[in-house]
Amino acid sequence: MKNNLLLLCLSFVMLSNCDVIDELTHFDIDLQTNYSVPATTLIDTPFNFNTPEVTTESESTFENNDTNSNLIESIKLKRIKLTIDSPTEGNFNFLREMHVYIKADNVEEVEIANIYDLQNTNSNNLELDVLGEELEAYIKKDSYQLRIKTITDETLNQTHDITIDTKFRVDAKILGV
Repeated sequence: MKNNLLLLCLSFVMLSNCDVIDELTHFDIDLQTNYSVPATTLIDTPFNFNTPEVTTESESTFENNDTNSNLIESIKLKRIKLTIDSPTEGNFNFLREMHVYIKADNVEEVEIANIYDLQNTNSNNLELDVLGEELEAYIKKDSYQLRIKTITDETLNQTHDITIDTKFRVDAKILGV
């Protein structure tokens, strides 16, 4: 009985240590960009907007987390949040749906997040549904660009300036672990 209890305790300690070590190999990269949606009277029409290039500074980020690009196992989008910066009374009621695509030099564009059937919430913040795509090839580049495809269901009387906050989850081997 004592041997079984000892074996059970030892197994528990070893498994929990593996989880702790595994968590040490994960870290987040927070990046931000912005774009503007011009005033329009068209509704139910898709619009595409490109963000400025986002500099990743991935090599220094990897180094700060005791790893390098050769040891990266996976990078996936964890969260994407949009915030209307202006007009101050702006909200996302004008949107019916939105799709976000990522592209980089010599890497095919892929959809990374979307949201459908938006309800009018009078909110100036919007969190999109993440699609779980593998994004290692994009984040390892010096920069990437986002393309935003929107379909509106209301007219816009003025330009809306929007900030996009992204959080990428990195799984890496740290110091060879």
